[in-house]
Amino acid sequence: MTTKTITQDTTDTSFISIASAALAGVFLLLLAGFAQGSVLHDNAHDTRHAIAFPCH
Repeated sequence: MTTKTITQDTTDTSFISIASAALAGVFLLLLAGFAQGSVLHDNAHDTRHAIAFPCH
C-alpha cells in the first residue's frame, strides 16, 4: 500500500503588511493634500540635481 502526500501552499497575509500599506497610503495622501506646492517642487528639483538628471 502506498501513501501519497500532497502539500499545499497557502498565502498568509499578515496584519503587519496590511497595516504598513495602509499607513503608507495615508501618509502619501496627507503629504499630497497638505504640503505646499513650492516645497514639493523644490524637493523634486534638488533630487533631480542630486542624481544628475537634467531638469532645465
